[in-house]
Amino acid sequence: MADLPVRRGSGSSVGRWTRGLDPFERMKELMGFDPFEQVGRMVGGIEPSLSFIPAFEVKETKDAYVFKADVPGVKEGDLDITLTGDRLTISGKRETEKQEDTDRFYAYERSYGSFSRSFTLPEGVDANNINAELKDGVLHLRLPKQPEMQPKRIQVGTTDANKQGKVKA
Repeated sequence: MADLPVRRGSGSSVGRWTRGLDPFERMKELMGFDPFEQVGRMVGGIEPSLSFIPAFEVKETKDAYVFKADVPGVKEGDLDITLTGDRLTISGKRETEKQEDTDRFYAYERSYGSFSRSFTLPEGVDANNINAELKDGVLHLRLPKQPEMQPKRIQVGTTDANKQGKVKA
């Protein structure tokens, strides 16, 4: 149990006795134990530093479906993109960097490992003209729509009284 401070006198000692009492940081520092890391292992069975889940942005334009994924540090050869029927799967990996025995980390927040994301696409994707590009750590994927699936503008005609109700195109 933690020692509780005894307040003496009329001055405020709150700032003095609360400083540096984060129990999780103290536990991590003194024992090399991170409770949040342990909970992650118990719940998900995954080491937090080994789970890499890139953020995706998916949008539809009038002529294509556009995917963007933040994959910093992923090499082009470590990406695999497949389209099977209406199922688009993007997978890859980001390798850990070599660590020396003499390295001492003060923060270790970057994640590494393999990932795989799948998306179900609507009908009408032109599978023969898909374009993928990796630039500045962002994967750009453009899946054009088939021409017959793209919207067509229909012009509205007016009725001319002299032509007895026929629509003018």
